[in-house]
Amino acid sequence: MAEQRGTAGSLAGRVALVAGATRGAGRAIAVGLGAAGATVYVTGRTTRERVSEVGRTTETIEETAELVTAAGGEGVAVPADHLVRDEVKALAARIDRERGRLDVLVNDVWGGEHLLRFGEDTKVWQYDLDDGLRMLELGVKTHLITSHYLLPLLVRRPGGLVVEVTDGTADYNTRYRENMFYDLTKNAPIRMAFGLGEELKGLGCTAVSVTPGFLRSEQMLDHFGVTEENWREGVRVVPSFCISESPAYVGRAVAALAADPEVARWNGQSLSSGQLARVYGFTDTDGTRPDAWRYIVEVEIGGKDADDSAYR
Repeated sequence: MAEQRGTAGSLAGRVALVAGATRGAGRAIAVGLGAAGATVYVTGRTTRERVSEVGRTTETIEETAELVTAAGGEGVAVPADHLVRDEVKALAARIDRERGRLDVLVNDVWGGEHLLRFGEDTKVWQYDLDDGLRMLELGVKTHLITSHYLLPLLVRRPGGLVVEVTDGTADYNTRYRENMFYDLTKNAPIRMAFGLGEELKGLGCTAVSVTPGFLRSEQMLDHFGVTEENWREGVRVVPSFCISESPAYVGRAVAALAADPEVARWNGQSLSSGQLARVYGFTDTDGTRPDAWRYIVEVEIGGKDADDSAYR
């Protein structure tokens, strides 16, 4: 029987930090934790006064914090660039001062889509070096800096959870991912979760990596020229969009993990929203349980004759 976790109130009294919560998976994870009753600090570089290099003014950390509060938790917006050590150190000090604890740390900082060259066979010696190294800074260095300053607060109590958010499961990412810089950037959080799991298990804490499937983030919906209401029209552009999932799905996945008293069983592992839905019993907003990575391997890559209904 599927386990039901992450329900309303199950995280009451718990304190979380979602680093990189301006939009997409980070925002949804923050809201999912809030819906379960947590106090959630949300960080990012885009505020109502300033915009990050991503260049989107349509989502801000203040809005994310308001959504957390509206969902039933308490959202606290803190502008922070997780490459700036003093800002992250000050963030840790503020959480300690205001709450005296940290129960869940979600490393979701990224914001490097504008640096990608999807569809191009660009070798490492042909790729713009500054763009490639910036990817590693945004998706790897930020996570390490955040863990360095926030983990001393998290390990004060047993039961703490660290979630490294990435793109792709460990199994899927044995395939080469687009280009050298992106491949390294999206594999690193998987290995970081494994390493942190080794460092934390003796302290009663847990680390995992989590990936959504084909995420219908705000940026992705804009890219396809669709909305959450008519998203299936995007299948005309990319057939595999049929297996896409709303950001709420991965938010519910992380909330379920955070509420699981036996979360240590997952320590060091690579997990996906679709996999966790089968274990914990939650669904996406449409009531289905999309399993995007299995669909991509079996149908898109493997050529199996099937539609997405068999993977929901």
